[in-house]
Amino acid sequence: MSFVEDEASDSVVDSRSRLESYVFSCELSSGVPFYTFQADEDEDVEHFLELRTICLGDGAKEENNVVEVTAMNHQGKKISVPVANLNITCLPMVSLGEFELMAPVTLRLKSGSGPVTISGLHLVATENEESEISDEDDEEDDDEDDSEEELPSVKPAKKKQKV
Repeated sequence: MSFVEDEASDSVVDSRSRLESYVFSCELSSGVPFYTFQADEDEDVEHFLELRTICLGDGAKEENNVVEVTAMNHQGKKISVPVANLNITCLPMVSLGEFELMAPVTLRLKSGSGPVTISGLHLVATENEESEISDEDDEEDDDEDDSEEELPSVKPAKKKQKV
């Protein structure tokens, strides 16, 4: 699944980028307690992990399963935050909406034995070369627009006085 981001969207990626999305899923358990989402070291590409749901899998015990996310904060420092505390009897699944993190991201089963399935989207943002070409054309069009006659400014209407 992939799509091109349009200018009207509220995304981390600007309108000159191409955004591709891929399904993401991993399972954490006592045997595999963490997963690290890594990105390629490419300057023109940004990788994001958009977490959507965290749910207990088949065979989960009646215990609390705490899932923790470790990622960079706005100052570039690693920070760990618990994002879900699941229990098979009262809260077997949690929806995170569109919880978007920039790679690298580590998902860890802090307590419990799982299995816990984490799903979402792997977003890949790349520079859109076609946008650069169309931007140059737009600049030429803007110059032509400047030479056109300007419209007169709109004046506010006069209020009627009560008699």
